Amino acid sequence: MAISTRLTQRFGIEHPIINAPMAFAAGGELAAAVSAAGGLGLIGGGYGDPAWVEAQFDRAGNTPVGCGFIGWSLAENPGLLDRVLARAPRAIFLSFETPDRLAATVRDAGVPLIHQVQTVEDARRAIDQGADVIVAQGAEAGGHGEKRATMTLVPEVADLLAANAPDTLLCAAGGIADGRGVAASLMLGADGVVVGSRLWASNEAQVHPNMHRAAIDASGDATIRSQVMDIVRGKLWPERFTARVLRNGFTDEFHGREDTLRDQGDRLGPAWTQAWADGDVSLANTFVGEATGLIRGIEPAGKIVADMIEQAEGLLTRHR
Repeated sequence: MAISTRLTQRFGIEHPIINAPMAFAAGGELAAAVSAAGGLGLIGGGYGDPAWVEAQFDRAGNTPVGCGFIGWSLAENPGLLDRVLARAPRAIFLSFETPDRLAATVRDAGVPLIHQVQTVEDARRAIDQGADVIVAQGAEAGGHGEKRATMTLVPEVADLLAANAPDTLLCAAGGIADGRGVAASLMLGADGVVVGSRLWASNEAQVHPNMHRAAIDASGDATIRSQVMDIVRGKLWPERFTARVLRNGFTDEFHGREDTLRDQGDRLGPAWTQAWADGDVSLANTFVGEATGLIRGIEPAGKIVADMIEQAEGLLTRHR
């Protein structure tokens, strides 16, 4: 089964599904598995560790994959972008306050530029930066984002593109975890979807088993958007962005008491980092979105992609 859209046609893929380039979780194995399943696989370059990124491209082998970065963080290490472009990636995915010069570097290299946005104003800027694909990310998403909801942001950006940049493709992100989300996104005007949490819950994702279990046991009600995880890790994110995670004792204690946390950062930072490595979900937070309530188990990425497309195609056929 397959669903043909402008995204599949432009990138020569079978299914209009891109895995979110989730920092730390989306390594070479996950990206390669998504590409092999007919989607567009992306490595999560995250905060820009050159050795880790290079290793993940090696793990992807000969399977064509792309790479995503946190824009403001990549700006502090622009040489990494040159190294990734030398790998001939399928696409570069940039998000979160990306400087114009980074977008220009990608365009000059002839590599497709995917730009994730959280507001309509962000989308206008992405058009100006020459994005080939704009991803409208709703606040339902796991990890970092802002305030708009997927259901309203996607069609608003679709209308903006139709009027101002009709050749620019649109993907939806945030809360898309099964074929219902894929079908709904296409009906809202998207050419495809970016899937995070559901593919985070795959065999190939680099996620501690304890965090997978916590996500399976949780509903979307158990998530929270907060800055405390960035404060404790010393990550200087722009004020506008927060991260969605599962609530735990740490967020219960410090969300809303950020100044207190800053005062205790030297003590708590190493403890939180060690808890992350150990999979101690009572202290370290599980980075997953509201779609956690739709996750029933950990499966191969290829099966997740196939199941999503099969369900979406059935729904779209039924409503034609």
